[in-house]
Parts: sequence; structure tokens; C-alpha cells
Amino acid sequence: MSSNHTMSQLPAFLLLGIPWREDIHKWLSIPFFLLYLAAALGNGAILVAVARNPSLREPMHCFLSMLAVTDLALSGTTLPTTLGLLWFGISQVAFDVCLTQMFFIHVASVAESSVLLAMAVDRWTAIACPLRYSALLTHRVVARVGLAVLIRSALTLLPLPFLLLRLTYNDQRRLTHSFCFHPDIMKLARNETEVNVHYGLFVILSTAGIDSILIILSYIPIAKVILGLGSWGEKVRAAGTCVSHVAAVLVFFVPMIGLSVMHRFGSHGPLPLALVGYIYLLVPPALNPVIYSIKCQCIWKTLLRLCFYQPGVPRWTSSPHSSHIGHKSLPVTCSQRFSVQTVQIESPSMGSSQSDETSIGLVFGDTPV
Repeated sequence: MSSNHTMSQLPAFLLLGIPWREDIHKWLSIPFFLLYLAAALGNGAILVAVARNPSLREPMHCFLSMLAVTDLALSGTTLPTTLGLLWFGISQVAFDVCLTQMFFIHVASVAESSVLLAMAVDRWTAIACPLRYSALLTHRVVARVGLAVLIRSALTLLPLPFLLLRLTYNDQRRLTHSFCFHPDIMKLARNETEVNVHYGLFVILSTAGIDSILIILSYIPIAKVILGLGSWGEKVRAAGTCVSHVAAVLVFFVPMIGLSVMHRFGSHGPLPLALVGYIYLLVPPALNPVIYSIKCQCIWKTLLRLCFYQPGVPRWTSSPHSSHIGHKSLPVTCSQRFSVQTVQIESPSMGSSQSDETSIGLVFGDTPV
């Protein structure tokens, strides 16, 4: 009864978009559309490349596919209301639609935070425990991690819509953003929102807070391994395997933390809140494919092979480390940029009864260390 009463009492919210810039909304829609298009094409290309190339089935690329899916979800949830407002001036959104959009925005955000943590664990395992990498991160483990990310995100955010349903709201129903955000909706309530405030703080600390701390801790053993390498060239190549992940973490967590702090503790105007909100929800999905395609050359090389495939020519070739003159290589791949090779050296002077010598070498990209 109370939820039905609330629904009838508050039929719609009003979306603000870019405050005091309503006259140039149609012009502003061009960069917004380009960001959405870049997010859709970039993340879609990553999913296609990983799905079509059998050699891109390593845990790192599986986690990268999960990140692409969460980026598509994060940008796709805000696209209808944002472009609807900027293109057609549709500023009203029904209460139930607003709660649904808010739920999926926050679920996608928590899922992206969880995937970035999983990618940090993947980097730590590949660099700190390379010989056990394949045994620890099997496809079954990766699938379970993906399922755990989905369950964690949904269960953590499930109470939020119900906590908002119990509130009554002011006649002034204008939201700061062009999408529905929990702190933004909560500020329009007439009655006490202490439960919403405490639960929102719990969600932030138990998801993004814990994830960011664990990501930082995971890089401590990685840094020790990198600093323990011999030459500066080896250290630079090893550090290069983590550059993309560090950039993705900064692009996502910095605006997320900034927006949460501004909503909870700041007395800022609507324009700074709107700008930081757009940076938080639109920039990471558009930039992540660019960040990873620069370092993971196998992604765009796969796309080029798919686009310019010639019949009769093998589409996928084996790794350059799979065969060496005078060697039999048994690669144990850690990632496209970091791998361990177990090499059996065949000496011509040895008889057939003598066992071959075995050595282990680290490989960063295409360069053995």
C-alpha cells in the first residue's frame, strides 16, 4: 500500500542535464553521442576479437571481456535518458523507470569495480606466481569469478529501490543529472533518510572501498618482483604489462570517489555534480577499449585479420615462441604480455639415451628476459 501510494504521489522525476545550458543541448548531444558510439564500438570490438580468436582465451582476455560487458552496461543504462533529454527535450522519467535505471547503474558500477579487482589478482598471479598461473586461473575459476561478480553486484544493490520506495518526496522533483542516481534521488525526500545514507555508505565501503584497497595491496608484490629484475629494460617491460590496468583503475575510481564525496559532504552547485557524473559514467567505457588496445596489440591485430581476411590464408597463427631453431618450446602462457616458457634444449652432441636439458625463461611481449 505504501509503495502504491508513493508511486501515485510521485509520477515522475525531472532530469536536469547540463544546468543553465538548455539552449545548447542539441550541440552538446554531439560529443555525448560520440562517447556512447566509442564505448559501443570499442567494447563490442573487444568481445568480437576474444570470441573469434581461439588464442585469446587466456584469463587476462576473459577478464577483459567481462570489463567490456560491464562498460557496455554502464553506458547503455544512461543512454536513453541522456540522449532523450539532449536530442528531444524529454525531461520527465517515471518513478518506477527511474528506480530501475538507478539499480542497473549502480549494479554495473559495482560489477566494474569487482572486475578491476579480479584483473589485479590476474596480474599479481601472472607476475608473482608465473609457474602456477595456468593451474590457479583455469577457465572454470574464471567463470566462477564472473558469476560471483554478478551475484555480489545484484545482492548488494537489491535493497536500494525498496529503501527509496518507502520515502515521500518534495514537490520539487528535479534531479541534478540526466540519469537517476541514488544520492540524487535521496535528497528529494521529505522524511528521514538516515537508513538510506548509512546503507549507501555501506555499499561504497564494502565494494569500491575494499576493492581499491585490495588492488593497491596486490601491486606491492608486483612491485617487488619488478624491482628485483636485473636491467632497467627488463623492469620497464615488466611494468608495461600492468600499465593498462593501472590506467583503467584510475579512470574509473577517481571520478567515482569524487562524485560520492561531492554528493555526501559537499555543497556544490548542480554544474560540477553533473560534469563529474558524466565523467564517471561515460569516460571509462569509452576510454577502456583505447587503453587496452594500445598495450594488447593482439586485440587490434585480430580485428584487422577479421576485417581483411583472405580465403586460403590461415586466419590465426601460432605464437612466435612456439618454435625455435634447435629448441622444443612448451609455452605456459600467462598473458599476451607476460609469459613463462619451459624450453627443452636438444644438444646435437647428446645421444638419444641422454635426457635433454630443461630451462625456464620469462618472456615480456615478444622479448625473452
